[in-house]
Amino acid sequence: MNRELIVRSSSDAVDFALLKDGKLTELHKEEDNNDFSVGDIFLAKVRKPVTGLNAAFVNVGYEKDAFLHYHDLGPQLSTMLKFIKQVSTGKLKDYSLKNFPIEKDIDKNGAITDVIKANQSLLVQIVKEPISTKGPRISSELSLAGRYLVMVPFSDRVSVSQKIGSREEKERLKRLVKSIKPKGFGVIIRTVAEGKKVAELDKDLENLLAKWSAMCKKLYKAPTPSKVLVELNRASSILRDVFNDSYTGIHVDDETLYNEIKDYVLEIAPAKESIVKLYNSSVPIFEKFGIERQIKTSFGRTATMSKGAYLIIEHTEALHVVDVNSGNRSNKAKNQEDTALEVNLLAASEIARQLRLRDMGGIIVVDFIDMVKAPHRRKLFDHLREEMKDDRAKHKILPPSKFGLIQITRQRVRPEMNIKTTEKNPDGLGGKEVEAPIVLIDKINADLEKLLNGPKANNGITLNIHPFIAAYITKGFLSSLRFKWFLKHKKWIKVQPRDAYTYLEYRFKDKDGKTIY
Repeated sequence: MNRELIVRSSSDAVDFALLKDGKLTELHKEEDNNDFSVGDIFLAKVRKPVTGLNAAFVNVGYEKDAFLHYHDLGPQLSTMLKFIKQVSTGKLKDYSLKNFPIEKDIDKNGAITDVIKANQSLLVQIVKEPISTKGPRISSELSLAGRYLVMVPFSDRVSVSQKIGSREEKERLKRLVKSIKPKGFGVIIRTVAEGKKVAELDKDLENLLAKWSAMCKKLYKAPTPSKVLVELNRASSILRDVFNDSYTGIHVDDETLYNEIKDYVLEIAPAKESIVKLYNSSVPIFEKFGIERQIKTSFGRTATMSKGAYLIIEHTEALHVVDVNSGNRSNKAKNQEDTALEVNLLAASEIARQLRLRDMGGIIVVDFIDMVKAPHRRKLFDHLREEMKDDRAKHKILPPSKFGLIQITRQRVRPEMNIKTTEKNPDGLGGKEVEAPIVLIDKINADLEKLLNGPKANNGITLNIHPFIAAYITKGFLSSLRFKWFLKHKKWIKVQPRDAYTYLEYRFKDKDGKTIY
Protein backbone atom coordinates (compact mmCIF):
# COMPACT_ATOMS: atom_id res chain seq x y z
CA MET A 1 0.00 0.00 0.00
CA ASN A 2 1.45 3.37 -1.07
CA ARG A 3 0.81 6.54 0.90
CA GLU A 4 1.78 9.99 -0.33
CA LEU A 5 1.53 13.47 1.15
CA ILE A 6 1.08 16.26 -1.40
CA VAL A 7 1.65 19.80 -0.12
CA ARG A 8 0.45 22.85 -2.08
CA SER A 9 1.46 26.32 -0.91
CA SER A 10 -0.20 29.63 -1.79
CA SER A 11 0.14 33.18 -0.47
CA ASP A 12 -2.47 32.79 2.29
CA ALA A 13 -2.80 29.05 2.92
CA VAL A 14 -1.16 25.64 2.64
CA ASP A 15 -3.16 22.60 1.48
CA PHE A 16 -2.23 19.05 2.46
CA ALA A 17 -3.61 16.03 0.61
CA LEU A 18 -3.09 12.46 1.82
CA LEU A 19 -3.25 9.83 -0.93
CA LYS A 20 -3.68 6.11 -0.35
CA ASP A 21 -2.84 4.18 -3.52
CA GLY A 22 -3.57 7.35 -5.50
CA LYS A 23 -6.97 7.91 -3.89
CA LEU A 24 -7.57 11.07 -1.86
CA THR A 25 -8.32 10.13 1.78
CA GLU A 26 -7.65 13.33 3.74
CA LEU A 27 -7.54 17.01 2.88
CA HIS A 28 -6.35 19.72 5.27
CA LYS A 29 -5.92 23.45 4.95
CA GLU A 30 -3.66 25.60 7.13
CA GLU A 31 -4.45 29.31 6.85
CA ASP A 32 -2.13 32.09 7.95
CA ASN A 33 -4.89 33.73 9.99
CA ASN A 34 -5.71 30.62 12.05
CA ASP A 35 -4.56 31.69 15.52
CA PHE A 36 -6.56 29.04 17.36
CA SER A 37 -5.36 25.61 16.27
CA VAL A 38 -5.88 22.39 18.23
CA GLY A 39 -2.93 21.95 20.61
CA ASP A 40 -2.07 25.66 21.03
CA ILE A 41 -1.60 26.71 24.68
CA PHE A 42 -2.66 30.14 25.99
CA LEU A 43 -2.21 32.06 29.21
CA ALA A 44 -5.83 33.14 29.50
CA LYS A 45 -8.08 35.02 31.88
CA VAL A 46 -11.35 33.70 33.29
CA ARG A 47 -14.18 35.99 32.23
CA LYS A 48 -16.93 34.50 34.38
CA PRO A 49 -17.85 31.10 35.89
CA VAL A 50 -21.45 30.02 35.15
CA THR A 51 -22.95 27.89 37.91
CA GLY A 52 -25.83 26.56 35.80
CA LEU A 53 -23.44 25.12 33.19
CA ASN A 54 -20.76 24.20 35.75
CA ALA A 55 -18.36 25.85 33.32
CA ALA A 56 -16.56 29.11 32.71
CA PHE A 57 -16.16 31.45 29.76
CA VAL A 58 -12.50 32.31 29.27
CA ASN A 59 -10.87 35.10 27.27
CA VAL A 60 -8.23 33.64 24.93
CA GLY A 61 -8.27 36.57 22.50
CA TYR A 62 -10.96 35.21 20.17
CA GLU A 63 -14.07 37.28 19.36
CA LYS A 64 -16.18 34.73 21.27
CA ASP A 65 -15.03 33.59 24.71
CA ALA A 66 -13.72 30.02 24.94
CA PHE A 67 -15.75 27.40 26.84
CA LEU A 68 -14.14 25.54 29.76
CA HIS A 69 -16.21 22.85 31.48
CA TYR A 70 -15.48 21.69 35.03
CA HIS A 71 -14.58 18.18 33.77
CA ASP A 72 -11.92 19.74 31.51
CA LEU A 73 -10.12 21.46 34.38
CA GLY A 74 -7.99 18.42 35.18
CA PRO A 75 -7.55 16.94 38.66
CA GLN A 76 -4.32 18.89 39.30
CA LEU A 77 -5.81 22.35 38.74
CA SER A 78 -4.72 23.62 42.17
CA THR A 79 -1.10 22.63 41.49
CA MET A 80 -1.16 24.33 38.09
CA LEU A 81 -2.62 27.59 39.46
CA LYS A 82 0.07 27.70 42.14
CA PHE A 83 2.77 27.00 39.51
CA ILE A 84 1.50 29.77 37.18
CA LYS A 85 1.45 32.31 39.99
CA GLN A 86 5.02 31.57 41.03
CA VAL A 87 6.44 31.44 37.49
CA SER A 88 4.64 34.57 36.21
CA THR A 89 5.91 36.63 39.18
CA GLY A 90 9.47 35.33 38.82
CA LYS A 91 9.55 33.50 42.18
CA LEU A 92 10.06 30.11 40.49
CA LYS A 93 12.72 29.58 37.83
CA ASP A 94 13.05 25.78 37.98
CA TYR A 95 10.46 24.41 35.57
CA SER A 96 11.34 20.74 36.00
CA LEU A 97 8.60 20.07 38.65
CA LYS A 98 10.87 17.57 40.45
CA ASN A 99 10.85 19.68 43.63
CA PHE A 100 7.48 21.34 43.12
CA PRO A 101 4.89 20.28 45.76
CA ILE A 102 1.80 18.58 44.33
CA GLU A 103 -1.51 19.83 45.74
CA LYS A 104 -4.56 17.67 46.47
CA ASP A 105 -6.72 16.74 43.44
CA ILE A 106 -9.90 18.76 43.01
CA ASP A 107 -13.24 17.01 43.64
CA LYS A 108 -14.45 15.07 40.56
CA ASN A 109 -18.02 16.22 41.15
CA GLY A 110 -17.30 19.71 42.45
CA ALA A 111 -18.62 23.11 41.35
CA ILE A 112 -16.76 25.48 39.03
CA THR A 113 -17.17 28.40 41.46
CA ASP A 114 -15.29 26.47 44.17
CA VAL A 115 -12.04 26.24 42.20
CA ILE A 116 -11.74 29.23 39.84
CA LYS A 117 -12.85 32.85 40.00
CA ALA A 118 -13.37 35.72 37.57
CA ASN A 119 -10.17 37.50 36.37
CA GLN A 120 -8.02 34.54 37.40
CA SER A 121 -5.15 33.59 35.06
CA LEU A 122 -4.71 29.98 33.98
CA LEU A 123 -3.05 27.91 31.25
CA VAL A 124 -5.48 26.43 28.76
CA GLN A 125 -5.12 24.33 25.62
CA ILE A 126 -7.34 24.44 22.52
CA VAL A 127 -9.12 21.08 22.13
CA LYS A 128 -11.71 22.21 19.57
CA GLU A 129 -11.27 25.08 17.14
CA PRO A 130 -13.99 27.75 16.72
CA ILE A 131 -16.82 26.21 14.70
CA SER A 132 -19.76 28.17 13.26
CA THR A 133 -20.98 30.62 15.92
CA LYS A 134 -19.17 28.92 18.80
CA GLY A 135 -15.87 29.97 20.37
CA PRO A 136 -13.01 27.51 20.99
CA ARG A 137 -13.42 24.60 23.43
CA ILE A 138 -10.52 24.49 25.87
CA SER A 139 -9.01 22.35 28.62
CA SER A 140 -6.66 23.22 31.45
CA GLU A 141 -5.39 19.61 31.56
CA LEU A 142 -2.38 20.24 29.35
CA SER A 143 -0.61 17.73 27.12
CA LEU A 144 2.45 18.11 24.89
CA ALA A 145 2.48 15.68 21.96
CA GLY A 146 5.71 14.23 20.58
CA ARG A 147 6.41 11.58 17.98
CA TYR A 148 6.23 8.60 20.37
CA LEU A 149 5.04 10.09 23.66
CA VAL A 150 2.56 12.61 25.01
CA MET A 151 3.75 14.41 28.15
CA VAL A 152 1.23 15.52 30.79
CA PRO A 153 2.49 18.04 33.38
CA PHE A 154 1.44 17.80 37.06
CA SER A 155 0.77 14.06 36.81
CA ASP A 156 2.64 10.85 37.56
CA ARG A 157 0.64 8.37 35.52
CA VAL A 158 2.03 6.24 32.66
CA SER A 159 -0.50 4.83 30.18
CA VAL A 160 -0.26 3.05 26.82
CA SER A 161 -2.30 3.40 23.63
CA GLN A 162 -5.09 0.83 23.41
CA LYS A 163 -4.18 0.24 19.74
CA ILE A 164 -1.04 -1.63 20.83
CA GLY A 165 -2.44 -5.16 21.06
CA SER A 166 0.42 -7.10 22.65
CA ARG A 167 0.34 -7.21 26.46
CA GLU A 168 4.07 -7.96 26.57
CA GLU A 169 4.84 -4.90 24.40
CA LYS A 170 2.66 -2.71 26.61
CA GLU A 171 4.50 -3.88 29.71
CA ARG A 172 7.89 -3.38 28.04
CA LEU A 173 7.06 0.18 27.00
CA LYS A 174 5.66 1.02 30.43
CA ARG A 175 8.78 -0.28 32.08
CA LEU A 176 11.07 1.71 29.78
CA VAL A 177 9.14 4.95 30.16
CA LYS A 178 9.00 4.66 33.97
CA SER A 179 12.79 4.37 34.01
CA ILE A 180 13.29 7.66 32.10
CA LYS A 181 10.19 9.67 33.10
CA PRO A 182 10.97 12.87 35.07
CA LYS A 183 9.15 13.43 38.35
CA GLY A 184 6.04 15.58 38.10
CA PHE A 185 5.16 14.54 34.55
CA GLY A 186 2.82 11.83 33.34
CA VAL A 187 3.33 10.11 29.99
CA ILE A 188 0.97 8.59 27.41
CA ILE A 189 2.75 6.14 25.09
CA ARG A 190 1.52 6.51 21.49
CA THR A 191 0.84 3.67 19.03
CA VAL A 192 3.89 4.52 16.87
CA ALA A 193 6.15 3.79 19.88
CA GLU A 194 5.56 0.06 19.38
CA GLY A 195 8.92 -1.71 18.96
CA LYS A 196 11.00 1.42 19.65
CA LYS A 197 14.11 1.40 21.83
CA VAL A 198 14.65 3.39 25.01
CA ALA A 199 17.08 5.81 23.29
CA GLU A 200 14.38 6.93 20.80
CA LEU A 201 11.80 7.37 23.57
CA ASP A 202 14.29 9.27 25.73
CA LYS A 203 15.14 11.66 22.88
CA ASP A 204 11.44 12.35 22.29
CA LEU A 205 10.94 13.01 26.00
CA GLU A 206 13.90 15.42 26.08
CA ASN A 207 12.39 17.37 23.17
CA LEU A 208 9.07 17.64 25.03
CA LEU A 209 10.81 18.82 28.22
CA ALA A 210 12.66 21.48 26.19
CA LYS A 211 9.35 22.60 24.72
CA TRP A 212 7.84 22.78 28.24
CA SER A 213 10.76 24.88 29.51
CA ALA A 214 10.54 27.26 26.54
CA MET A 215 6.82 27.71 27.21
CA CYS A 216 7.35 28.39 30.92
CA LYS A 217 9.92 31.10 30.15
CA LYS A 218 7.22 33.01 28.26
CA LEU A 219 4.96 33.10 31.33
CA TYR A 220 7.10 35.65 33.22
CA LYS A 221 5.13 38.93 33.20
CA ALA A 222 3.16 37.71 30.19
CA PRO A 223 -0.05 39.63 29.39
CA THR A 224 -3.41 37.84 29.33
CA PRO A 225 -4.51 36.54 26.97
CA SER A 226 -1.33 35.47 25.13
CA LYS A 227 -0.27 32.40 23.17
CA VAL A 228 2.64 30.70 24.95
CA LEU A 229 2.97 27.50 22.91
CA VAL A 230 2.26 27.02 19.21
CA GLU A 231 1.38 23.57 17.93
CA LEU A 232 3.52 22.27 15.05
CA ASN A 233 2.55 23.50 11.60
CA ARG A 234 -0.03 21.25 9.97
CA ALA A 235 2.50 19.45 7.76
CA SER A 236 4.68 18.47 10.71
CA SER A 237 1.70 17.52 12.89
CA ILE A 238 0.34 15.27 10.10
CA LEU A 239 3.74 13.63 9.73
CA ARG A 240 4.08 13.26 13.49
CA ASP A 241 0.69 11.54 13.77
CA VAL A 242 0.42 9.41 10.64
CA PHE A 243 3.90 8.98 9.15
CA ASN A 244 5.12 5.38 8.89
CA ASP A 245 7.21 3.09 6.68
CA SER A 246 4.45 2.73 4.10
CA TYR A 247 4.93 6.34 2.91
CA THR A 248 6.51 6.39 -0.53
CA GLY A 249 6.51 10.09 -1.32
CA ILE A 250 6.13 13.58 0.12
CA HIS A 251 5.88 16.17 -2.65
CA VAL A 252 6.07 19.90 -1.87
CA ASP A 253 5.80 22.82 -4.31
CA ASP A 254 7.37 25.47 -2.02
CA GLU A 255 11.09 25.49 -1.29
CA THR A 256 10.86 26.93 2.24
CA LEU A 257 8.22 24.40 3.25
CA TYR A 258 10.20 21.65 1.51
CA ASN A 259 13.25 22.41 3.68
CA GLU A 260 11.11 22.47 6.87
CA ILE A 261 9.52 19.10 6.08
CA LYS A 262 12.82 17.56 4.99
CA ASP A 263 14.45 18.62 8.29
CA TYR A 264 11.53 17.20 10.27
CA VAL A 265 11.59 13.85 8.42
CA LEU A 266 15.37 13.72 8.90
CA GLU A 267 14.75 14.08 12.64
CA ILE A 268 11.96 11.49 13.02
CA ALA A 269 12.89 8.98 10.28
CA PRO A 270 16.34 9.59 8.73
CA ALA A 271 16.03 6.57 6.42
CA LYS A 272 13.00 8.17 4.73
CA GLU A 273 14.60 11.54 3.98
CA SER A 274 14.92 10.71 0.26
CA ILE A 275 11.13 10.48 -0.25
CA VAL A 276 10.74 14.24 0.40
CA LYS A 277 10.85 15.88 -3.03
CA LEU A 278 10.57 19.46 -4.27
CA TYR A 279 8.01 19.69 -7.06
CA ASN A 280 9.02 21.91 -9.99
CA SER A 281 6.66 21.97 -12.96
CA SER A 282 4.39 24.35 -14.85
CA VAL A 283 1.50 21.97 -14.14
CA PRO A 284 -0.01 22.75 -10.69
CA ILE A 285 0.87 20.05 -8.15
CA PHE A 286 -2.77 19.14 -7.35
CA GLU A 287 -3.49 18.75 -11.08
CA LYS A 288 -0.43 16.54 -11.59
CA PHE A 289 -1.48 14.06 -8.88
CA GLY A 290 -5.17 14.07 -9.87
CA ILE A 291 -6.23 15.70 -6.61
CA GLU A 292 -8.14 18.64 -8.11
CA ARG A 293 -10.42 16.28 -9.99
CA GLN A 294 -11.00 14.11 -6.93
CA ILE A 295 -11.87 17.21 -4.88
CA LYS A 296 -14.46 18.31 -7.46
CA THR A 297 -16.07 14.87 -7.56
CA SER A 298 -15.96 14.12 -3.82
CA PHE A 299 -17.41 17.16 -2.09
CA GLY A 300 -20.83 17.57 -3.67
CA ARG A 301 -24.17 16.47 -2.28
CA THR A 302 -23.83 13.26 -4.32
CA ALA A 303 -20.79 10.99 -4.03
CA THR A 304 -20.58 8.40 -6.81
CA MET A 305 -19.12 4.93 -6.38
CA SER A 306 -18.27 2.09 -8.76
CA LYS A 307 -20.94 0.01 -10.47
CA GLY A 308 -23.44 2.86 -10.47
CA ALA A 309 -24.08 3.09 -6.73
CA TYR A 310 -23.95 6.49 -5.02
CA LEU A 311 -24.34 8.29 -1.71
CA ILE A 312 -26.49 11.32 -0.88
CA ILE A 313 -24.91 13.36 1.94
CA GLU A 314 -27.08 15.94 3.74
CA HIS A 315 -26.09 18.23 6.61
CA THR A 316 -28.30 19.67 9.35
CA GLU A 317 -27.48 21.67 12.46
CA ALA A 318 -27.86 18.58 14.66
CA LEU A 319 -26.40 15.76 12.54
CA HIS A 320 -25.26 14.49 9.16
CA VAL A 321 -27.40 12.05 7.16
CA VAL A 322 -26.06 9.66 4.51
CA ASP A 323 -28.37 7.73 2.20
CA VAL A 324 -27.04 4.72 0.29
CA ASN A 325 -28.48 4.11 -3.19
CA SER A 326 -27.83 1.20 -5.52
CA GLY A 327 -28.63 3.34 -8.58
CA ASN A 328 -30.20 2.04 -11.76
CA ARG A 329 -27.77 -0.83 -11.93
CA SER A 330 -28.00 -4.51 -12.76
CA ASN A 331 -25.44 -7.16 -11.96
CA LYS A 332 -25.01 -10.89 -11.83
CA ALA A 333 -26.01 -11.23 -8.17
CA LYS A 334 -28.48 -14.06 -7.63
CA ASN A 335 -30.99 -12.05 -5.59
CA GLN A 336 -31.81 -8.69 -4.04
CA GLU A 337 -30.18 -9.59 -0.70
CA ASP A 338 -26.79 -10.24 -2.37
CA THR A 339 -27.09 -7.01 -4.35
CA ALA A 340 -27.87 -5.07 -1.17
CA LEU A 341 -24.86 -6.58 0.61
CA GLU A 342 -22.50 -5.78 -2.27
CA VAL A 343 -23.68 -2.15 -2.51
CA ASN A 344 -23.59 -1.69 1.27
CA LEU A 345 -19.99 -2.96 1.52
CA LEU A 346 -18.94 -0.54 -1.26
CA ALA A 347 -20.81 2.26 0.51
CA ALA A 348 -19.17 1.51 3.87
CA SER A 349 -15.70 1.95 2.34
CA GLU A 350 -16.70 5.21 0.67
CA ILE A 351 -18.40 6.52 3.83
CA ALA A 352 -15.24 5.89 5.88
CA ARG A 353 -13.29 7.85 3.24
CA GLN A 354 -15.84 10.68 3.08
CA LEU A 355 -15.87 11.17 6.87
CA ARG A 356 -12.08 11.65 6.89
CA LEU A 357 -12.01 13.67 3.68
CA ARG A 358 -14.68 16.16 4.78
CA ASP A 359 -13.67 15.87 8.45
CA MET A 360 -17.33 15.38 9.34
CA GLY A 361 -17.96 15.22 13.08
CA GLY A 362 -20.75 14.92 15.60
CA ILE A 363 -23.57 12.46 14.87
CA ILE A 364 -23.71 10.71 11.49
CA VAL A 365 -26.70 8.54 10.59
CA VAL A 366 -26.32 6.19 7.61
CA ASP A 367 -29.35 4.66 5.90
CA PHE A 368 -27.99 1.50 4.27
CA ILE A 369 -30.05 -0.66 1.93
CA ASP A 370 -32.21 -3.02 3.99
CA MET A 371 -30.85 -6.55 4.50
CA VAL A 372 -32.88 -9.39 5.96
CA LYS A 373 -30.10 -11.78 6.97
CA ALA A 374 -28.39 -11.18 10.32
CA PRO A 375 -24.97 -12.50 9.11
CA HIS A 376 -25.03 -9.91 6.31
CA ARG A 377 -25.77 -7.10 8.77
CA ARG A 378 -22.91 -8.32 10.96
CA LYS A 379 -20.56 -8.48 7.97
CA LEU A 380 -21.43 -4.88 7.05
CA PHE A 381 -20.85 -3.68 10.62
CA ASP A 382 -17.46 -5.42 10.85
CA HIS A 383 -16.43 -4.09 7.42
CA LEU A 384 -17.29 -0.49 8.37
CA ARG A 385 -15.31 -0.78 11.61
CA GLU A 386 -12.32 -2.15 9.71
CA GLU A 387 -12.49 0.65 7.12
CA MET A 388 -12.57 3.29 9.87
CA LYS A 389 -9.68 1.74 11.79
CA ASP A 390 -7.18 4.20 10.27
CA ASP A 391 -9.29 7.23 11.22
CA ARG A 392 -7.33 9.32 13.76
CA ALA A 393 -10.46 11.04 15.08
CA LYS A 394 -12.11 9.30 18.03
CA HIS A 395 -15.27 7.57 16.85
CA LYS A 396 -17.87 5.04 17.88
CA ILE A 397 -20.05 2.89 15.59
CA LEU A 398 -23.30 1.24 16.69
CA PRO A 399 -24.58 -2.01 15.08
CA PRO A 400 -27.35 -1.71 12.45
CA SER A 401 -30.78 -1.00 13.90
CA LYS A 402 -33.97 -2.82 12.93
CA PHE A 403 -34.53 -0.12 10.32
CA GLY A 404 -31.13 -0.68 8.69
CA LEU A 405 -29.63 2.50 10.16
CA ILE A 406 -26.07 2.70 11.48
CA GLN A 407 -25.23 5.53 13.86
CA ILE A 408 -21.70 6.92 14.11
CA THR A 409 -20.29 9.53 16.45
CA ARG A 410 -17.04 11.12 15.37
CA GLN A 411 -14.96 13.65 17.25
CA ARG A 412 -15.15 17.13 15.76
CA VAL A 413 -12.24 19.42 16.68
CA ARG A 414 -12.07 21.57 13.52
CA PRO A 415 -14.66 23.09 11.17
CA GLU A 416 -15.84 20.63 8.53
CA MET A 417 -13.98 20.77 5.22
CA ASN A 418 -16.54 22.21 2.81
CA ILE A 419 -15.58 22.82 -0.82
CA LYS A 420 -17.84 24.39 -3.41
CA THR A 421 -18.35 22.08 -6.41
CA THR A 422 -20.73 24.29 -8.43
CA GLU A 423 -19.87 26.85 -11.07
CA LYS A 424 -21.64 29.70 -12.85
CA ASN A 425 -24.07 28.42 -15.48
CA PRO A 426 -22.61 29.27 -18.92
CA ASP A 427 -26.18 29.33 -20.31
CA GLY A 428 -26.72 32.44 -18.15
CA LEU A 429 -30.18 31.30 -17.09
CA GLY A 430 -31.04 33.45 -14.10
CA GLY A 431 -27.52 33.30 -12.69
CA LYS A 432 -28.21 29.82 -11.27
CA GLU A 433 -25.10 27.78 -10.50
CA VAL A 434 -24.65 24.25 -11.80
CA GLU A 435 -22.33 21.36 -11.00
CA ALA A 436 -18.81 21.58 -12.40
CA PRO A 437 -18.19 19.79 -15.77
CA ILE A 438 -15.89 17.25 -14.09
CA VAL A 439 -18.76 16.15 -11.83
CA LEU A 440 -21.07 15.86 -14.86
CA ILE A 441 -18.53 13.74 -16.80
CA ASP A 442 -18.23 11.37 -13.84
CA LYS A 443 -22.02 10.94 -13.84
CA ILE A 444 -22.03 10.24 -17.59
CA ASN A 445 -19.25 7.66 -17.13
CA ALA A 446 -21.22 5.93 -14.37
CA ASP A 447 -24.47 5.93 -16.41
CA LEU A 448 -22.67 4.63 -19.51
CA GLU A 449 -21.14 1.77 -17.54
CA LYS A 450 -24.57 0.80 -16.19
CA LEU A 451 -26.08 1.04 -19.66
CA LEU A 452 -23.42 -1.05 -21.42
CA ASN A 453 -23.58 -3.73 -18.72
CA GLY A 454 -27.37 -3.81 -18.80
CA PRO A 455 -29.96 -5.56 -20.97
CA LYS A 456 -30.35 -2.55 -23.33
CA ALA A 457 -26.70 -2.52 -24.41
CA ASN A 458 -26.13 -2.40 -28.17
CA ASN A 459 -23.76 -0.97 -30.76
CA GLY A 460 -25.96 1.95 -31.77
CA ILE A 461 -25.87 4.14 -28.66
CA THR A 462 -25.90 7.92 -29.19
CA LEU A 463 -25.25 10.47 -26.45
CA ASN A 464 -27.25 13.69 -26.91
CA ILE A 465 -25.73 16.52 -24.89
CA HIS A 466 -25.11 20.28 -24.65
CA PRO A 467 -22.58 21.51 -27.29
CA PHE A 468 -20.07 22.69 -24.65
CA ILE A 469 -19.83 19.21 -23.13
CA ALA A 470 -19.92 17.50 -26.55
CA ALA A 471 -16.85 19.53 -27.57
CA TYR A 472 -15.03 18.47 -24.41
CA ILE A 473 -15.85 14.77 -24.96
CA THR A 474 -14.73 14.67 -28.61
CA LYS A 475 -11.72 17.03 -28.54
CA GLY A 476 -8.50 15.35 -29.80
CA PHE A 477 -9.43 12.01 -31.36
CA LEU A 478 -6.83 9.69 -29.78
CA SER A 479 -6.90 11.53 -26.44
CA SER A 480 -10.65 12.13 -26.42
CA LEU A 481 -13.00 10.73 -23.83
CA ARG A 482 -14.97 9.07 -26.64
CA PHE A 483 -11.90 7.10 -27.75
CA LYS A 484 -11.24 6.06 -24.13
CA TRP A 485 -14.81 4.75 -23.95
CA PHE A 486 -14.12 2.63 -27.06
CA LEU A 487 -10.92 1.18 -25.55
CA LYS A 488 -12.73 0.33 -22.32
CA HIS A 489 -16.08 -0.96 -23.62
CA LYS A 490 -15.15 -2.04 -27.21
CA LYS A 491 -18.17 -0.07 -28.50
CA TRP A 492 -18.39 3.28 -30.26
CA ILE A 493 -20.59 5.89 -28.65
CA LYS A 494 -21.81 8.56 -31.04
CA VAL A 495 -21.90 12.06 -29.50
CA GLN A 496 -24.60 14.40 -30.86
CA PRO A 497 -24.65 18.08 -29.72
CA ARG A 498 -28.11 19.45 -28.93
CA ASP A 499 -28.46 23.25 -28.79
CA ALA A 500 -31.80 23.03 -26.99
CA TYR A 501 -30.34 21.07 -24.05
CA THR A 502 -29.42 22.81 -20.82
CA TYR A 503 -25.89 22.57 -19.51
CA LEU A 504 -26.50 19.46 -17.34
CA GLU A 505 -29.00 17.71 -19.62
CA TYR A 506 -28.11 14.57 -21.56
CA ARG A 507 -29.86 11.52 -23.02
CA PHE A 508 -28.70 8.13 -24.27
CA LYS A 509 -30.61 6.99 -27.37
CA ASP A 510 -30.65 3.78 -29.39
CA LYS A 511 -30.14 3.45 -33.19
CA ASP A 512 -33.87 4.17 -33.75
CA GLY A 513 -33.67 7.45 -31.81
CA LYS A 514 -35.58 6.18 -28.79
CA THR A 515 -34.40 7.33 -25.35
CA ILE A 516 -32.98 4.36 -23.44
CA TYR A 517 -31.54 6.28 -20.48
